[in-house]
Amino acid sequence: MNTIRLTAAQAAIRYIANQFNEDGVPFIAGCWAIFGHGNVAGLGEALHAERENFNTWRGHNEQTMAHSAIAYSKQLGRRRAMMVTSSIGPGATNMVTAAALAHVNRIPVLFMPGDVFAGRGPDPVLQQVEDFGDGTISANDCFRPVSRYFDRITRPEQLLTALPRAFRTMTDPADCGPVTLAFCQDVQAEAHDWPEDFFAPRTWRVRRVQPDPVELTMIAALLKEATSPVIIAGGGVHYSGAHAALKEFAETFNIPVVESQAGKSSLPWDHPLNFGPVGVTGASSANAVCAAADVVIGVGTRFQDFTTGSWTLFQTPARKLVSLNVQAYDAAKHGAEPLCADAAAGLAALGRAMAGKRFDAPDAALKADWFMAADQVTAAPGADENALPTDMQVIGAVQRSAGPDTVVMCAAGTMPGELHKLWKAGKPMSYHMEYGYSCMGYEIAGALGIKMAQPERDVVCMIGDGSYMMANSELATAVMMGIKITLVITDNRGFGCINRLQIGTGGAEFNNLLDHAHHVNRSHIDFAAHAGSMGAMTRKVATIAELEAALFEARAVPGPFVVVIDTDPYPSTEAGGTWWDVAVPEVSTRDNVRKARENYIRNLKAQRAN
Repeated sequence: MNTIRLTAAQAAIRYIANQFNEDGVPFIAGCWAIFGHGNVAGLGEALHAERENFNTWRGHNEQTMAHSAIAYSKQLGRRRAMMVTSSIGPGATNMVTAAALAHVNRIPVLFMPGDVFAGRGPDPVLQQVEDFGDGTISANDCFRPVSRYFDRITRPEQLLTALPRAFRTMTDPADCGPVTLAFCQDVQAEAHDWPEDFFAPRTWRVRRVQPDPVELTMIAALLKEATSPVIIAGGGVHYSGAHAALKEFAETFNIPVVESQAGKSSLPWDHPLNFGPVGVTGASSANAVCAAADVVIGVGTRFQDFTTGSWTLFQTPARKLVSLNVQAYDAAKHGAEPLCADAAAGLAALGRAMAGKRFDAPDAALKADWFMAADQVTAAPGADENALPTDMQVIGAVQRSAGPDTVVMCAAGTMPGELHKLWKAGKPMSYHMEYGYSCMGYEIAGALGIKMAQPERDVVCMIGDGSYMMANSELATAVMMGIKITLVITDNRGFGCINRLQIGTGGAEFNNLLDHAHHVNRSHIDFAAHAGSMGAMTRKVATIAELEAALFEARAVPGPFVVVIDTDPYPSTEAGGTWWDVAVPEVSTRDNVRKARENYIRNLKAQRAN
């Protein structure tokens, strides 16, 4: 057997660079790296040696550079991924939030944090977290519950099994998610004689799981007896590339489609059978057909509480739940009849099994009425209106300036709910929302990752002042790398979304808007100046008309462009939506809380978990 002598770090990078997807391109597009004592000598040297064949990018924060990696993979439907490395200690634990985000959203990313010395010579090493009762614990054990596969590399030869397992996990549609290989820093530098064939190029194929014949027969029979089914399109439609299959299935059987946050843009917004967004941030049209449905068909959805209205949305007493999902865990949730399969393969097989059946579609007026209501709140204000613009009007301005290749993206705060309700998504993947973990700070880094994934797309990041303050440093990375993204910062001077939730649950306005938080000096943050200090071109606008003009100007700017507009923190779209289970205190001295508790108990009675 021919061997080659390399350090463990050199072997890891050489192996990673030779793993390909079915399109013939490397599955791992490159590595985001912030170096420290735990990875600079080992992985740093290895990455430098492969820099002509394997990209390395430098971020400003470990969490946000991982967010860029996650957004990259999500936008490409999990067909490619990125690696992220940090030193031990705070660099590693900064990435744990991103690992949780990837885990919740089922997105592949390869985390390779440095770890303590396997040989324990300098024990305790700088930044080492010591467990008084377990000598094998390090800070990287925090990754265990938020990784689909975890391994600690304490010997070089462990990579011979760990790396193939990592790629199997990242490329498996059912188990897909983050992988963590905690890499002891002395082991990174240790040499080993590696089999040359370990580094031979390998192609990883995405498995198209076919439906079980018994499950298929049972669900086809169930649907043939139905009268008013509805399809909930989730993120699995995008990851399967099942857009055409969904469209054909819906049209063949005349079944309305509603979309979760992850599934939005599965069908064009103006398709006659797309009845809009579903759930807590859903359209009245979508929620009406769900309330009346006798069979609810989830396609690639986890049935998150926002999608189901905390399980109060489906009101037909004898309704049945069907879950077409590649992951058996998701397919069996809440007593659903499972059809464990790839979304495209499952829809095609179910279509053949239901041949000849056709349903009566819901009243088209439901959809027309919804979009009339949506258009009213997104319309530009009249010339005589002097109040601050609303977030809905900002969305309308961005929508009017958008083109066919625009991707609108967001993650947390007010905008996810309003965008889910109001944004008119055209082609697939034109709506990119991280709402599984709803992680403030994903937005700017995520926009960077989206643009790296699809340079031809026009990426517009909608971000509130609260999220901007959480994590903005990758704006400087976008400037440095010459990557064009457009940021629309809506400044409502605090956490406006949670402030409204606080009021809605009977609470007093407290500690959410900046004026309601403890302060000596009132906050006066100049977001345009701050973004400009990192090298972005910026505009501060006061009106919707000025916003539209700035967005038109942004088209000609080659690098990041930031528009800041002050908005009213109180209005939200009143139409649509449904209840969300947010527990209200059972005991309070305040009348508003007691009234909210009474309303909460009434809604709990409509909750149906199975």
